[in-house]
Amino acid sequence: MMEMSCAEHHNYAAASQFITLTVGRVLGALKLESTPINTKGYEALLGLVENTSSGDSFDLYYELFMHHENALEILERLGLAFDALKNQLFGYLHQFVGNQLFGNGNADKVAAPLPEDQNGTALVSSSTSKAMRWQNAAQPQDHKAQISDRFVDNNSRLKIAIVGFGNFGQFLAKTMVRQGHLVLAYSRSDYTDVAQKLGVSYFSNAEDLFEKRPEVVLICTSILSTEKVLRSLPLQRLKKNTLFVDVLSVKEFPRNLLLQNLPLDCDILCTHPMFGPESGKNGWNGLPFVYDKVRVGGDESRVSRCNKFLDIFAREGCKMVEMSCAEHDMHAAESQFITHTVGRVLGKLGLKSTAVDTNGYKTLLSLVETTAGDSFDLYYGLFLYNMNTMEQLKMLDMAFESLKKQLFRRLHGVIHDQIFEETPDKSQVMQ
Repeated sequence: MMEMSCAEHHNYAAASQFITLTVGRVLGALKLESTPINTKGYEALLGLVENTSSGDSFDLYYELFMHHENALEILERLGLAFDALKNQLFGYLHQFVGNQLFGNGNADKVAAPLPEDQNGTALVSSSTSKAMRWQNAAQPQDHKAQISDRFVDNNSRLKIAIVGFGNFGQFLAKTMVRQGHLVLAYSRSDYTDVAQKLGVSYFSNAEDLFEKRPEVVLICTSILSTEKVLRSLPLQRLKKNTLFVDVLSVKEFPRNLLLQNLPLDCDILCTHPMFGPESGKNGWNGLPFVYDKVRVGGDESRVSRCNKFLDIFAREGCKMVEMSCAEHDMHAAESQFITHTVGRVLGKLGLKSTAVDTNGYKTLLSLVETTAGDSFDLYYGLFLYNMNTMEQLKMLDMAFESLKKQLFRRLHGVIHDQIFEETPDKSQVMQ
């Protein structure tokens, strides 16, 4: 029970109620559907659409718009925030194309900040020659990780090399070590202290890491830096049939990249754990893990190795979803890209909790908080490397414009009736 003046309620309702209904109606026009790989954020948006589109009439939404003096300003701010996000995306895209046209023409010259791991640290120096690094390989380091036998026996233990030991690599390593796997890691920056605390053997260069002959190489770089990192790795130091696994948020791009750059003997498993350090901090039970066995040899040992890796996530209770990389990207454009886009647009408005937050408004605040933790590079990577996202962005833009036109048509109709039919004193109406 909350006692407040009508004026106070009026001010709070503009932010919480009008914005919530606006977002819900825009998304409702997209006819969003549940997918096999829903994230928590996307499920929250689906719930918001259901509540605002099916339960509330347009008349209610129009009355909120008409009787709150700040409603038009909020609508304008939403439009400006969306335009700013689109301009940011297209600015990156323009720079990328410009680099290809007027730079050296290399396909891997991505117009973005220096290649980074998930923690935002540059992984590969463009001035480093791969051939020179092979010739000057140092002696491998001899770190020993603390191994737990709680979950995995010796026959099931894997030696996993993580390339890109930022936030996400560290997040996955914790569970792998806890299950008893031997985890090795490499990043350009020095994560020795972090690795030691996690029970991970850390290497300052890829040559030393690969000298340890890992069974699995787990690529945990950012989307934008993956190609450059992959091409820099001393693949000749690995066993012929090493299993390569990626955890990128897009799937067709790394699939093609791995097929093009890895020897035919290497196995390839494309995966997407659809959670991170924030959404998975209380455990992975019920969270989606998508995978595609792109190329796995028929030998029993290679099939078993792939299944052992997948079992890491199955043991934690993940919802294991096997689907093609193309199918993943189609679903992700809707569930993941739309969620990130809405979160980033709302994040530009500086929304704050009010004394009269509705459940729908709380959903929006939570979404902003979740997406704010991800770098723009991640969002840009989702946009650039998923062929379905441009269509989703276009549809979102059209849905927002359609809602504004619907409001203004109603408004125009009311004024038209007053001027030409109901009110004899036209000057009063115009005033």
